[in-house]
Amino acid sequence: MSMANGVPPGWYPDPSGQRRWRVWTGTQWSHVTRDYGRPATADVGRGDGAVALALQRMLRVGVVGVVGGLSLMVNVLVHWPGTAHPTPQWFAVTASGLATALLTVGSFVSAETVRALRGRWTVDAVIPGINFLAVGALVAARLGRTSHVRTAAEVVLLVIFTTSSRAAPWLDLAPVVVAFGRSAWLSVLLEQTSGDGDAVTS
Repeated sequence: MSMANGVPPGWYPDPSGQRRWRVWTGTQWSHVTRDYGRPATADVGRGDGAVALALQRMLRVGVVGVVGGLSLMVNVLVHWPGTAHPTPQWFAVTASGLATALLTVGSFVSAETVRALRGRWTVDAVIPGINFLAVGALVAARLGRTSHVRTAAEVVLLVIFTTSSRAAPWLDLAPVVVAFGRSAWLSVLLEQTSGDGDAVTS
């Protein structure tokens, strides 16, 4: 069953006939559901509460950690002492340490987010970099969207940035684009999971 065009996103009776609410994204039904009797604006229980907390951490810390750490590390290496445009040794060492810390924290938060979204630990949760991509795929699945093209585009942008930013400084915008896109989808799912969307009316 599909809804007519123009119906705003929000919680609606599940079209399958089951006694629960389901999120309508504005274009299609998502995988996010809530049993009848639970207020649309309240925390939906331990499971969804853990997911919401993980999404908040990913939005506030994980994206910045992974994308910001990668950006900083690439720029430090481009200007490492001994290159054409070097930075001072103390700055290069300090900045590379900060980049490593950001990447470590971002990877840890990504791992926790994959675990929360899957409900268990899996191999893709514990591999740095892969867990960041897995978060994107899982968020897209919960929103009822496909993520293959988006994930491929993110990977291509980050690879081009990593390998070519020395020759084309404008490529420093690539991580910003990836971070913005990832944050937008996380925000939508967080809003739906937290129940901050439109209240359901019959």
